[in-house]
Amino acid sequence: EMGLDVSGAAMASEAFFPFRDSIDAAAQAGVKAIIEPGGSIRDDEVIEAANEHGISLYFTTVRHFLH
Repeated sequence: EMGLDVSGAAMASEAFFPFRDSIDAAAQAGVKAIIEPGGSIRDDEVIEAANEHGISLYFTTVRHFLH
């Protein structure tokens, strides 16, 4: 949809993904690995999305963005 092609790229986030939509968009762009802190109440949905798309997902368990 956005025409973005980052085939084979890794993606990092300083905060957890609250919903799976970001994982779906990353997969559509070609991302193959994601690293993030985890800790969302919907981590299971995010893991499921990564598994469906064949994306390696790593949780650091360290939150880097604080309010």
